[in-house]
Amino acid sequence: MSGMTTTDYSSFQVTSLTPHLAAEVDGLDLSSPLSAAEQADLQRAWADWSVLVFRDQQLDRDAHKAFARSLGEIHVHPMNYARNQDPELLIVKTTADSPYTAGDAWHTDVTCDEFPPMASALYITETPACGGGDTLYADMYLAYEMLSPPMQSFLEGLTAVHDGALPYVGAYKSMPPEGGYPRNEHPVIAVHPTTGRKVLYVNSGFTSHIKGMHRWESRALLDSLFDMIATTPRLHARVEWEPNTLTLWDNRCTQHHAVWDYHPNSRYGERVSVIADARPAGVAG
Repeated sequence: MSGMTTTDYSSFQVTSLTPHLAAEVDGLDLSSPLSAAEQADLQRAWADWSVLVFRDQQLDRDAHKAFARSLGEIHVHPMNYARNQDPELLIVKTTADSPYTAGDAWHTDVTCDEFPPMASALYITETPACGGGDTLYADMYLAYEMLSPPMQSFLEGLTAVHDGALPYVGAYKSMPPEGGYPRNEHPVIAVHPTTGRKVLYVNSGFTSHIKGMHRWESRALLDSLFDMIATTPRLHARVEWEPNTLTLWDNRCTQHHAVWDYHPNSRYGERVSVIADARPAGVAG
């Protein structure tokens, strides 16, 4: 693995959570606009670690959105069409009465969109009194690299369908908008536009099937990949939330799983995501 061990940045200090994925950043105040040097270091650290954790941040909604907007155009979540709230914010609230908690399975955010979010910035202000409520992240660069060369070559020629109805109707029981939730096709192996590295780009939250295969073939292949992602600890980093923590992750090369281990306690946060300016790109022929 190349380029994943850098911890030297001039604008702040970084402490890695694993050798290849996730790092805590100390020395940046996200409530104010970042300088050009800070922004450049942030982009470099994000490319190096994919998941960045910022503790002790005092952010109102405007500051949260301003930080996200410094990375690109803010994404509007497909389920927000039916919610009476700021469309640029996704409320992540779980209480004793919640029928589910958002993200309680391995997934990459909103890959059903034609242009899925490239970044998500989740700001947690309430953590469970009992502890718990962590988020697991998985390294999809490493997931690709751990596949055998024949499997890598096979997957590079495939396209998968990502369907918003899977989680939003199937798991969350929401009423779809007119015309249904988004449904789009993306390469099974994508190439990250910044790093140029190959990524395993299927997830159990949204990927329904692989085009051109019999359903049983597709199901067997996807389930084996999903099982590998879920059961290989080497892929994972664990972020332990504290109040007023913001975590920024790269949706183009990670998956995550919000662990619901704190019922009947509560957890509250707000997420702002940044839309990609291009569709996920496959491996050039």
